[in-house]
Amino acid sequence: MESLILTARRTVPLLTGAACLALALTGCAGEDGPAPARQTPSASASPKPAPALSAAQARDVITRYSKINNKANVDRDRRLLNTVEDGPLYAMSVSDYTETEGLPAPDREPYKPWSYDLASAKLYIPRLADGQDRWFAAALSSEKGKAPSRLAVFAEQPQHERWEMASVVDLDSQKLPDVALDREGYATAVAANDNKHLAADADLLRTAVLDNFATGGTNTGSKVFAPTKASKRQVKVHSDAATRFGDKGTSVFDGADNRFTDAYALKTADGGALIVFAHTHTQTDAVAHSGLQLNPGKGDRAWLHDVPRTSITYTFVCNDAATVPAKAEPSRLIGYTCARTDASGPPVPSWSHRA
Repeated sequence: MESLILTARRTVPLLTGAACLALALTGCAGEDGPAPARQTPSASASPKPAPALSAAQARDVITRYSKINNKANVDRDRRLLNTVEDGPLYAMSVSDYTETEGLPAPDREPYKPWSYDLASAKLYIPRLADGQDRWFAAALSSEKGKAPSRLAVFAEQPQHERWEMASVVDLDSQKLPDVALDREGYATAVAANDNKHLAADADLLRTAVLDNFATGGTNTGSKVFAPTKASKRQVKVHSDAATRFGDKGTSVFDGADNRFTDAYALKTADGGALIVFAHTHTQTDAVAHSGLQLNPGKGDRAWLHDVPRTSITYTFVCNDAATVPAKAEPSRLIGYTCARTDASGPPVPSWSHRA
C-alpha cells in the first residue's frame, strides 16, 4: 500500500511538549506598583470604580500560580492544575499532559520548573464597576533582562475564592500595546463585545482569525486586520496546507464549536482597545483516494494510537490578542498561541478491526 506519511507536523504553531509547559509555568512577581501612570482627564467628579485588586495582591496571585502550577506539572495533576488555570489555557495545558502520556517514557522530556522574570513584569489592573467580573492582565518575560513577550490574563473565580490564569498569548513584538493608565497607574476595562466605540469587537476578531485559517483571509480576515506577523502567519498556514500533500491528499481548516467565549479588553491611549479572546478551529487532513493512508506521528499517539487513517481531524484551541482602533480602521493581530486538544479519524480498512 502506498503510504502518505503525516508525522504530526501540524501547520499551526502549537504548545506542545516543553513549550506548552513553559507557558504554563508562570511564576513571577510584578513591580512595586503598576506601570508608570499615564495621566488622562477625568470625565466627571464622581468617584472612580475600584481597581480589580492591588498591585501587591496581583503579585501574590502570580506567585501562587507559579508555585501550584509547578507542583501540578510534575505529576500532570489535572485536579491541582484546575485550581490555578481556567478556560482555554487549562484546556491547552491538559492537552499537553495527554500528549506526554501517550509517549513512551524514554521520549518524555524531564520537567524543569522555571519562572517569569520579576523585574520586567508589567501589570495592567483595570478599574471595574460594582458587579463586574474581576480580572487583570500581565505582560511577562521568561528570560531575565528581556522585555515581556507574553500577555497573560488572570480572572477571579468567586465561587472558589481564588484567581486563575485563563489565557496566555505569545506576542510577536516586545513593544507592548500602549494601554491607557490613570493617575494612580490603573487601567480601564471596556466592553469586548457590542462596543460601538471600537472598530471591531471580540466576535468579529474571532471571525476574522478563523477566516485567515480557512480561506487565507479572503472574506473577513483581510478586511478586519492590517497585515502583521501574526495575521501573515495564519494566512501562510492556509496557503501551506493547500499544497502540503500535492495530489495525494488535502488539508482543510474550519471553525469549530468554541466553549471559550470570554474576552477581555483594556482601553488604549489612542481611545481604542487591547482585546484578548480565544477561538477553536479544526484542521482535517484526508487522502485523495483509496490505497493511501495517513500515518500519525508519535505526538498523535495519545489520540490516534499509531493507527493509519484515511483522514484525521485535529482540533485546536487558541488564545489571540489584537489592538483595535476607535475609528473605522483595520485592527492589528499582535499574537496568537495554539494547542492541539484532540485528533480523530477513521482507520484504513485493514486496521478497522484493530483500532
